[in-house]
Amino acid sequence: MPRRPRVPDVPSSPVEYFGVELRAYREAAGMSRPQLAERLGYTPQWIGQIESGKYGPSEDFARDCDTCFQTNGTFYRLWEWIQRFGRLAVLPPGFPDFIEREKEAEVVYIFETMVVTGLFQTPEYAYEVLKSEQVPETAEQLVATRMERQEIIKRKTPPHIVAIFDEGAIRRPIGGPEIMKGQIQHLINLSALQHVMIQIVPAAKGAYVGLPGAFTILSFRDAPEAVQVEGHVGAQLIDHPDAVRKYAVRFDLIRGSAMTAEDSVNLLRTIMESL
Repeated sequence: MPRRPRVPDVPSSPVEYFGVELRAYREAAGMSRPQLAERLGYTPQWIGQIESGKYGPSEDFARDCDTCFQTNGTFYRLWEWIQRFGRLAVLPPGFPDFIEREKEAEVVYIFETMVVTGLFQTPEYAYEVLKSEQVPETAEQLVATRMERQEIIKRKTPPHIVAIFDEGAIRRPIGGPEIMKGQIQHLINLSALQHVMIQIVPAAKGAYVGLPGAFTILSFRDAPEAVQVEGHVGAQLIDHPDAVRKYAVRFDLIRGSAMTAEDSVNLLRTIMESL
């Protein structure tokens, strides 16, 4: 009976894919691991660990591979993919899908009760929020993901964003006065953008329909709206029309309890002065 050909292993991660490509380019160039190691200035053992997918490449290593094989940035782009994949991998369940949908939204309606929304956080504020339940390295990866998300605010055709905060979310001291000053000033700066509106529900309002918790509504040009609801260990993306409609009504009621955009900015300035 003829022997069946060996089926090559399929890479299960970007790190493994980088290693497979490195080995393919090395073998196509007729080089052994020691020869490639000598040319790049690394050890043969390190080359072997990269090719096996045991360790991910450094940024310098990726650039060195592009130079060696004249691949016009291929290995560097793979390295960038690894970084992005790593940031998404540490996100709680439900968030990667939300982030991808958020990029496509034409209008974003945000309601927050406890903290400033991640889309509006400064890096320092974000790190303070995240470090309470994450190891430093994971917290830093999550901060990087949040900063990457914020690029939608700066793009040429940004979404229109309406963000409503409970006053408690704005006043909660996160990381000390300097970090809070930076965060409040960032909100004031954002409120000056034509496509961003910030409103605050004052503490004096007492009970109102927003007390059960935060949520975000994503509105699209050519797709049904969706709602993201965060939990302690993940997030749920809801697109059932009846449920989305109920959240939309709730957002309108919350907005009816909020101060005007102008009064909200004045409150932000008052909070800023008190820090």
